[in-house]
Amino acid sequence: MERKDRPFDVIGQLAALRRYARALVRNSDEAEDLVHDALVRAFEKRKSFRSGGNLRTWLLSILHNAHIDRLRQKRSLTRRHDEAAVEAEQSLPAGQEHAVRLQQVRDAFFDLPEEQREALHLVAIEDLSYQEAANALGIPIGTLMSRISRARTQLREFEEKTPRASHLRLIGGNGHESS
Repeated sequence: MERKDRPFDVIGQLAALRRYARALVRNSDEAEDLVHDALVRAFEKRKSFRSGGNLRTWLLSILHNAHIDRLRQKRSLTRRHDEAAVEAEQSLPAGQEHAVRLQQVRDAFFDLPEEQREALHLVAIEDLSYQEAANALGIPIGTLMSRISRARTQLREFEEKTPRASHLRLIGGNGHESS
């Protein structure tokens, strides 16, 4: 129930927002993040709320729109990664051993946590300075350096653990191979 002296009291709506968010994302942690994002948006746009309007409906609508925005962002990011992967595959016509190794390294890079992968990509591939990359990501330079360090450590561990193919041979070919 809303009190007349506090028409924008969202505390009473938290349970409904959390239930709806859990129904949308099916994960408690993501649901809490979604509710947080929706409440931040609602607070920023509180002047657009009509007094006398239904606060619950308005908040649920904001939560729904925040969820849709997250889905679009996730699809966009997936599409960009897929396009980048296609570009990477087309750019290096390597020998068979090198192609296998390149695929392994590429997979290890894409297995990095997103924040580490973004930081390492900007510095190592796009050749941005640490400061430029930190600005692009909107994070402090120390955070960027930490993410890059963790990413490089993971890739080094991958490199140490993954055996290199000394040679590859064709099995079950068409019988017309040359030695």
